[in-house]
Amino acid sequence: MTALTRTMVLWSPDWPVTAAVQEHDLAPDAAIALIDRGLVFACSPAARRDGVSRGIRVREAQARCGGLIVLPHRADVDNRVFEPVIAEVERMMPGVQLLRPGCLAIRVRGPARYYGGEKPAALALIGVLDDLGITGARVGIADGPFAAEQAARSTAAPSTAARSTAARSTAAPSKAVSIVAEGASAEFLAPLPLGIFEEPALAVLLQRLGIRTLGAFAALDATDVRDRFGESGVRTHTLARGLDARLVSPRVPPRQLERSVAFEPALDRIDQVTFGVLAVASEFIAALIAANLVCTGIRVDIESDSGEVSGRSWLHPRSFTASEVVDRVRWQLQGGAAETGLSSGVTRVVITPEAVDSVGNHEHGLWGTAPDERIHHGLSRVQGMLGHDAVVTAVIGGGRTLADRATFVAWGDRPPAPATRPWPGQLPQPAPATVFATGHPVHVFSADGRGVSVDERGMLSAAPTEFSAEGAAGTSGMRRVTAWAGPWTVDERWWDAKTRRRVSRFQVVDDSGSAWLLVCTGGSGTGGAGTAYWVAEARYD
Repeated sequence: MTALTRTMVLWSPDWPVTAAVQEHDLAPDAAIALIDRGLVFACSPAARRDGVSRGIRVREAQARCGGLIVLPHRADVDNRVFEPVIAEVERMMPGVQLLRPGCLAIRVRGPARYYGGEKPAALALIGVLDDLGITGARVGIADGPFAAEQAARSTAAPSTAARSTAARSTAAPSKAVSIVAEGASAEFLAPLPLGIFEEPALAVLLQRLGIRTLGAFAALDATDVRDRFGESGVRTHTLARGLDARLVSPRVPPRQLERSVAFEPALDRIDQVTFGVLAVASEFIAALIAANLVCTGIRVDIESDSGEVSGRSWLHPRSFTASEVVDRVRWQLQGGAAETGLSSGVTRVVITPEAVDSVGNHEHGLWGTAPDERIHHGLSRVQGMLGHDAVVTAVIGGGRTLADRATFVAWGDRPPAPATRPWPGQLPQPAPATVFATGHPVHVFSADGRGVSVDERGMLSAAPTEFSAEGAAGTSGMRRVTAWAGPWTVDERWWDAKTRRRVSRFQVVDDSGSAWLLVCTGGSGTGGAGTAYWVAEARYD
């Protein structure tokens, strides 16, 4: 049987609210609700006393509490405000694992020896948060992180005065500390409801089977649980039995990989700034290599003596070198300045890695990657001579027309996210393989030799039977239509009679088996005086 790690978990209830209070400098006893996607994500005790609860809508929460302060929930605020707490705890008790903002775990063996027992260590931990002005913290100690967190949640919140006294006098008992004896985690967890697991589907299924507590679930045979609920059920069953064998993994402080250079006096020429950045860029890449990392994305922040800050993120299709970092700085400077000078002098340049990867994932293959390397170096060289936007790649974006969907992205930049809009009037898949740079004019005829047009309601005047690029029915270049589909109509600027434009697209198959995309503009009632203008826009190869 695997030995269980004796764990101490610090839990600060309503941490998102605590973080928001510090971020916005609000009163601690104010009625506050944090909103995420229109629902209450977290609320303060004052708001709960007026009936506000998690999961209700904003309007309902405001109706229950007239003076409610409504703020958006921001996960970055939760993490940023909790960072000083982690740093202070690590100063007293090394080996801290962050579970989530407001909750952390520590192996209790070392602190218990230093402070003279598990409870004195827990009280000292609560005292750390009291010194930081964070009240209401609770500590649970048990075998494994899961049972320890549930022990922390089972404690009662003492008054501020009682907690402050207890934190400084380890002989005084505190209701903010709950200690589960070694080997008693299963007994402690037995009466708890299934809802404490982050497995709502499993909890609902077990309740339908008549199992409502962790003890009843733990009593099931492990083999039967595996056969019925799979591996996720086995993990949950193991936690319910108090056999949480997970280790407490200490947090590894992030490496300080960013580099900066300050200029005194400020530099007002691009070549001077890029020359000054060259040494810093070399140090930046060397530090990454020493950490066995490569950088695929950087952020460059440029500060001027007028107080302006220019910040931009740059991506790389492979990984940055020092010269390529300098190129990005130069391109960023050229984007907001003349070719030879700046609007104001540059005082500081900061280079920060935004996307890093293990150097092992970027090693050359056994037989080399010469073609890819030559292509990359060639394109990068052209960019270095002509500018960042001189080399572009084509990607498919969103839009109704084929021209709209062709998006050009600078070499090395992240392509736009795939379009999720419905785009009414968009062509169905598959897309044409060959799109003509300029549409080829054609004429479409019906069976009686008349030109085909599209009316105001998107209806054809007659079924198309032939189309020709030469001009008249019966000519040598005539193609007979064997099948067709459409129209897919786009009515652009329909609210403006002067600029309104209607475009109808058709898929047509000729007698040779070739498929074409034909586009009709004008026609009856569309501002074209009854004249339909047809072009072949693409071909399905």
